[in-house]
Amino acid sequence: MANRLPACVIDTGTGYTKMGYAGNTEPQFIIPSAIGIKETAGVGDQAIRRLGKGVEDLDFYIGDEALNTPSYAVKWPIRHGIIEDWDLMERFYEQCIFKYLRSEPEDHYFLLTEPPLNTPENREYTAEIMFESFNVPGLYIAVQAVLALAASWTARQAGERTLTGTVIDSGDGVTHVIPVAEGYVIGSCIKHIPIAGRDITYFIQQLLREREVGIPPEQSLETAKAIKEKFSYVCPDIAKEFTKYDQDPGKWIKKYENKNAITKQLFSVDVGYERFLGPEIFFHPEFCNPDFTTPISEVVDDVIQNCPIDVRRGLYKNVVLSGGSTMFRDFGRKMQRDIKRIVDGRLKISEEISGGRIKPKPIDVQVISHHMQRYAVWFGGSMLASTPEFYQVCHTKADYDEHGPSICRHNPVFGAMT
Repeated sequence: MANRLPACVIDTGTGYTKMGYAGNTEPQFIIPSAIGIKETAGVGDQAIRRLGKGVEDLDFYIGDEALNTPSYAVKWPIRHGIIEDWDLMERFYEQCIFKYLRSEPEDHYFLLTEPPLNTPENREYTAEIMFESFNVPGLYIAVQAVLALAASWTARQAGERTLTGTVIDSGDGVTHVIPVAEGYVIGSCIKHIPIAGRDITYFIQQLLREREVGIPPEQSLETAKAIKEKFSYVCPDIAKEFTKYDQDPGKWIKKYENKNAITKQLFSVDVGYERFLGPEIFFHPEFCNPDFTTPISEVVDDVIQNCPIDVRRGLYKNVVLSGGSTMFRDFGRKMQRDIKRIVDGRLKISEEISGGRIKPKPIDVQVISHHMQRYAVWFGGSMLASTPEFYQVCHTKADYDEHGPSICRHNPVFGAMT
């Protein structure tokens, strides 16, 4: 037990994959979940078009290299958190393990993550890849929301650590609101919001395109992304914010400078209203998406109201943020204010209906921000995989050989953790 090598934790998301060894506070590598392959154009079965004659099977790139290597077709094997192309995913894992982590998979237990409504068949496929292709000694497939809850423990005292809470997980591709009670995800109440980091980038790109000249078209997305990450924040009141900018533009309008990739000349962009309008689409989705108009705070409230009545207070009290798109300044504060407003309004109405006879007990709403938010899922996985209990709840190679991939349909729950 004592001389065992640390487990590998790989968190594959729609936009980025985070990987590293258990026990560390940050992932060693964060790369786009993209893979670049040589694919012959033409008709025919996908697998046939990708079949190489020998060595071509190893001829592919993942992550940033895939995006920057010309003449390779870039594929994104994961959509909305769920793996769609297993053939490519296997190759993706291959380079993650050998080229990035530089580990011998037969010596390490693995912790992989899955979205909350992943199908049992997908878990089986993952198990097959890990046990058959890489021959790993043990595998645990953890639900991302539960890991995010565990990661938020860094912001709490030891006595307050709980696996009950509402996780708002917003990455690059999709945002989920996931209620978790005692470590179990309440699957029927999950809601997803079709607005995430990528949409904010597109929205900022649109605003810049309408106003700014001089941004090279092939760099406009990259510029919008950089502006989003450097300058954006969430504002309490959008009308006041506009007035603030109009009264003192010199103080609020920032300058972003970059070099044109082709002509090598500098170009500069004035960053104005985009700073607060970008993240604002979480709270006013109608700005960018005519089909979806429910603000994120209302979605969170709906999710909690759909849950069994006895866990609702616990879910309001522990709303945990996770993922890169929750990193905007004051995001948590505005969420907390809006949810509190909805909840208090509901209590007030019920008091009025009863004619003042029933005084409802106020509901405590807390939105937890912590410094591990950006890779909360990975960090939670790293924490759990460095405990001795982790090795007891893993599916082992011996189990797999005896029962087959169906063992991964259910996880032995972390009963020993709480």
